[in-house]
Amino acid sequence: MRHIFHAILPIIVIVLLNGCFFSTDDDQKWVLEPDGSTAFALSRDGRFALVYSLENHLVLWDLYQDKKLANLGEQDPQAHTVSTIRISDNGRYAVTATQTNFAVWDLAWTQAEGLWSIDDALIVDADVSSNGKQVLLALTNGKAIYVNLETGRRLEFLAHQDKVNTVAISPNGKYALSGGNDHFAYLWDTQNGQVIREFRHKQRVNRVALQRDGKYALTSDVGNDAIIWDLKTGDKISHLHSFSRQLIFSTARFSDSGRLLVTGTPSSRIIVWESQSGDKIDGFETTPKKDTRPPRAVVYDAAFDHKNRVISGTSAGIAQAWKLDD
Repeated sequence: MRHIFHAILPIIVIVLLNGCFFSTDDDQKWVLEPDGSTAFALSRDGRFALVYSLENHLVLWDLYQDKKLANLGEQDPQAHTVSTIRISDNGRYAVTATQTNFAVWDLAWTQAEGLWSIDDALIVDADVSSNGKQVLLALTNGKAIYVNLETGRRLEFLAHQDKVNTVAISPNGKYALSGGNDHFAYLWDTQNGQVIREFRHKQRVNRVALQRDGKYALTSDVGNDAIIWDLKTGDKISHLHSFSRQLIFSTARFSDSGRLLVTGTPSSRIIVWESQSGDKIDGFETTPKKDTRPPRAVVYDAAFDHKNRVISGTSAGIAQAWKLDD
């Protein structure tokens, strides 16, 4: 018996250290696209979902009412695949992007504000301000581009020395956060392109996020360095605690107050963190698309709703609600 205990003890320790206990018991589930989606975004409160699939193209849902609100259709006449969707902080607008063009949508009127093309590189990521007039793009040529659609003003941020992987814009459109393959993330002013904060990583930065009031930022690389920063001082608040060799995020979002951070991975997992300590406080595993091998789904977006839940949206075309521990 003692030999058996000593044999399994290392396994128990490894499981505990890696935090491998992820709940699969959701509180609610919405199967929006049974054949899967290539892009999926949630409003900040988790109520609205904008989903793209090859079969149905762009569809807007109200999850609270479990109701399809509108079929927005194809983004462009060529029906290029949408790979990125972000909904503005106030939930009114959305930006959708293929690799070569992007569109801004007024979700209240369920119609497009316009379609714009990028011809010097491929679009990797995008974000939109609350007024729907300011868009931020991450490009493969090392540029982060800010565009004011109302005035036509375009600013190219050139501090990155390699591909830009991830961007976030403040709700008022005045500040941008970008991260790239050059191991740097920058907080910068969209009016003049001036760098406000510089965050250095040891590996490629693949995910950034801004707290809506500008208090905090997350910068995360493809290793296991995921750091929450105080934007007013530039000081590190916490390092997300993980024993995994890689901690790669496909999405990240702060709660409204910034007290919590929710992240999603390309391998189905959602983790909720306490911002000040960097400790994991909850974890969930999303439902994969039926009959997929391996049984995994990319978590495209996650948000906190008003019922003390996390809402997730994945490549399986499924939205799920997860009850948080009190």
